[in-house]
Amino acid sequence: MSVMVDDDLWSAVGDPTRRRMLDLLLSEGSGTATSLSEQLPVSRQAVAKHLVVLDRVGLVRATTAGREKRFHVDQAQLARAVAQLADVGSAWDSRLQRIKRIAETIQRGKDTNNETEKAQ
Repeated sequence: MSVMVDDDLWSAVGDPTRRRMLDLLLSEGSGTATSLSEQLPVSRQAVAKHLVVLDRVGLVRATTAGREKRFHVDQAQLARAVAQLADVGSAWDSRLQRIKRIAETIQRGKDTNNETEKAQ
């Protein structure tokens, strides 16, 4: 079972500041580097760099409003990311179930051997 993972996308959302930025953009609908930096413990320049990363992977889109760029979350790309995460979670659930079955089989074998040894 192989799940395709977009490493760039997950690298982008792996950063806690970028995740917080996505949360803010989702809750407020849009924002600028300045408005986001006022709500985060990082400078406007750092926010701008994070926005470039999120834009590069398609999670945010910018529209120009005068001298500022307003960023909003690209819902389609976010949905793709959520679906990808669900696929990865499902794949790991299957793997863990197989490991559990193997461990239970091994344990039953040990229990059977212990009962046999006690009976002798």
